[in-house]
Amino acid sequence: MYIQLLNDKPVLNQHNYNVKFVDATKTDKITLLSDKDLEYIKIKNKAKQNIIPLYGGSLTNWIIIPKLEDKSNESFRCLGADFAKQAQNEKANEINIDGSGIKNNELLAFAEGFVLESYRFLKYFKSETKTEKFFTVKQLNIFHSKLSNADVSFINNSLKAVFWARDMVNEPVNFMNAVRFSQEVVLRGQEAGFSVEVFDKKKISSLRMGGLLAVNKGSIDPPTFTVCEWKPKNAVNKKPYVLVGKGIMYDTGGLSLKPTANSMDLMKSDMGGAAAVAASIYSIALNNLPVWIIGLLPATDNRPDGNAYTPGDIIKMYNGLHVEVLNTDAEGRMILADGLSYGDKYKPELIMTVATLTGSASMALGSHASVFMGNADSKWFNSFIESGENTNERLVQFPFWKEYGESLKSNIADLKNLGGREGGAISAGKFLENFTESPYIHFDIAGTAFLTADEKYKPKGGTGFGVRLFTEFFKNISYSANKK
Repeated sequence: MYIQLLNDKPVLNQHNYNVKFVDATKTDKITLLSDKDLEYIKIKNKAKQNIIPLYGGSLTNWIIIPKLEDKSNESFRCLGADFAKQAQNEKANEINIDGSGIKNNELLAFAEGFVLESYRFLKYFKSETKTEKFFTVKQLNIFHSKLSNADVSFINNSLKAVFWARDMVNEPVNFMNAVRFSQEVVLRGQEAGFSVEVFDKKKISSLRMGGLLAVNKGSIDPPTFTVCEWKPKNAVNKKPYVLVGKGIMYDTGGLSLKPTANSMDLMKSDMGGAAAVAASIYSIALNNLPVWIIGLLPATDNRPDGNAYTPGDIIKMYNGLHVEVLNTDAEGRMILADGLSYGDKYKPELIMTVATLTGSASMALGSHASVFMGNADSKWFNSFIESGENTNERLVQFPFWKEYGESLKSNIADLKNLGGREGGAISAGKFLENFTESPYIHFDIAGTAFLTADEKYKPKGGTGFGVRLFTEFFKNISYSANKK
């Protein structure tokens, strides 16, 4: 579905499925309603009901009264998601909203929550079930005098990218392997206008990407390394921003096999970082943001074949460092390390890794925020925290002290691929730091990229976490540069 801007204010009781936002203190001043309807609204308002349906023959209208005590953008997103459930119950197919009673940013947040709630992954249901589960609203028409078509286009593009990320994470590995993933990125690049180059196994071998090749040894499917680049002529940055996304298409743990329940059975989601990076670049390109950004997507699955890499192996990485493997389930950092080292060749302004990397991060923050850390200047962390608050894709900065890297020392190689049990999210980040000489930030989205139950407007399964965050971050960079 998509959002469209109306030129004229929709009027209650003239069409099916009209919505009007009303201030809680002005419910007695709503025009074109009967005294009976006004009294009904007053009663529901006193009972703290936000969404009030009005039924009149074949017409269904709604009055929405936001809570006075909480008018954050996030509260409007949640309100939009709640309304989407009611609209679905009515089997509405097109809804008109008069948002003149609230601020323009509040209306956009409401529309965003509505659309995010509408997501369904129905590909593998039979036709009858798809029809039952399908979200019926195809178009959300909104009116506000201070909104432009550009505002609406931006949010439509961003949400389209979020849905693509969700789809990719929800796909099983018997469809979405590394090769298929790279093909999907190529198709989106052709649509949105960013360049895509895919390295096959022969090219990866010639580059000596030892970490990616080692993890891939147990797979019957070849690895890929996909390079995406969005470089508009009016880019505000002279040096690129580089994002490296973990593309473990499925993770059994390799020979260090995971338990099945609530672990391996969810591991189609282990490419959530690569999906977030690819979809962020897709969003940025669709929105034509004037920022030069490069995405690097190492991809493979991790399986326990007879030729799989083993605990005790020593792997020579792309940058020449040797890594002693203590656990084959610490595979994400192995492929990210090669991506980081390759990214240095671009001499980036900032290089970032995005990954469903550690259970430690998930245990620390759950599904409500992601961990991030690094050695980059504090201005970048502050900007990301602000973007996270604006999108409610929130971030918590962990320390990055050198002591956390002590546990990675090996007696027989440059590094071990596993640190101590305590502070595992940080030692993973410290491991990766060894593979780049650029200013660096690491995002561990293990707890936020995939859910086992619905939360607000985020569905069970892939959430697309990171797409709205990075789109907001780079939009702010673009706008700030243009104001100077």
